[in-house]
Amino acid sequence: MIKLAILASGTGSNAENIIRYFDRHPKIQVACVVSNLKEAKVLEKAENLHIEHRAFSKQAFLEENTVVKYLQSRADFIILAGFLLKIPGNMLAAYPNKIINIHPALLPKFGGKGMYGMSVHKAVKDTGETETGITIHFINENYDEGAILFQAKTAVSKKDSPEDIAANIHKLEQTHFPEVIEKILT
Repeated sequence: MIKLAILASGTGSNAENIIRYFDRHPKIQVACVVSNLKEAKVLEKAENLHIEHRAFSKQAFLEENTVVKYLQSRADFIILAGFLLKIPGNMLAAYPNKIINIHPALLPKFGGKGMYGMSVHKAVKDTGETETGITIHFINENYDEGAILFQAKTAVSKKDSPEDIAANIHKLEQTHFPEVIEKILT
């Protein structure tokens, strides 16, 4: 059985979707959900779905081996689903080419530090893009520069607001992220 740890900082809609997708899967299991925020709604969703969950401080993520040891005792792969901390070097070393992220734009456009959530969708709107999408990629030491595994596109019309763009991106995430994880791991 391939065991996954999901790291998330927010509401957890992608995490919940992944957990439900792999529920009773013959080869892949979500083993735990980890957050850097003890008040993150994703932890409540994990509890409701009977998935082990835990919050660690930012310091624990960035300066200690506590989180890496916790993850290594539970998971073979790490999935980032709206996780807002940069992955530290010790975690990258412990999980080489085993940390997968989803980004709400077509990388290399609109990537880098500070480019997440609505900031991405506002930038897409402000620059007059006619399409955007999602990128699923491996993590490396730089923001949003890991090897691209999958991209899906959606049109952007002039009348679309950043909120409209976000809703279209969310649909792509919900449709593709679990399926791409499954293909990569099997």
